[in-house]
Amino acid sequence: MKIKSSKIFNEQEGQGSAEMILLIGAIIIIVILVGNYIFQVSEGINENLKELIEKE
Repeated sequence: MKIKSSKIFNEQEGQGSAEMILLIGAIIIIVILVGNYIFQVSEGINENLKELIEKE
């Protein structure tokens, strides 16, 4: 019985570790997507300001 209990405990640790890896991966993907969006917005603002300066 004690061995079975220990095995279940180890499997639960592995499950928690796998969930943590998935969570960290999801956070990394979200950070990359938000960074890409912010970069595109700043690039658009830069182009608009460049056109405005060239008109004057």
